[in-house]
Amino acid sequence: MSIVILGWGSLIWDPRDLPREGVWQLAGPRLGVEFSRVSQDGRLTLVIDLADGVPVGTRYVLSPRTLISDAIEDLAKREGTLKKKIGFVDLKALNTSAGHAADQAAPCQTISASCEQRQLHGAVWTALSPNFQKETGKAFSVDNAVAYLKSLPKGARSVALHYIESAPEEVITPVRTAVMADIDRLR
Repeated sequence: MSIVILGWGSLIWDPRDLPREGVWQLAGPRLGVEFSRVSQDGRLTLVIDLADGVPVGTRYVLSPRTLISDAIEDLAKREGTLKKKIGFVDLKALNTSAGHAADQAAPCQTISASCEQRQLHGAVWTALSPNFQKETGKAFSVDNAVAYLKSLPKGARSVALHYIESAPEEVITPVRTAVMADIDRLR
């Protein structure tokens, strides 16, 4: 079974001990993502965002696993999250993570089509939700995201800016564009 791991953020430049075969390919499906999740260390991280995300190219790499459950477990371990926070498409079993989370329906449809086109049996990806408003008390917007970054202590801000700068070049979102245009003042 050919299962791929999808990435658009730190998974690409910092895979750690994630089991994978080969190198990241640039031909993943286009998904709507944005820096709209506040992580535990204060960074704004890239997530699929149905409301504020913009379509960007994603990357994929082959998983050495032949069972989707094993690929899910690998990615959950790398991400330090629960298995239910890993999205999946299993074309062989005709199953997707949309059955567990309604907000996964659109990404699952796009990813399923991409897998079918490439004759893959399945895919896994990090399916954390946007949480900017919940964590900051403010509605997500580019201005609020930049203001949030400015409010971080210098060390945390440096880590957050490094994450945004390190995103793959094809991941161009409104937040990244605003941050990169003002990066020197944000430092």
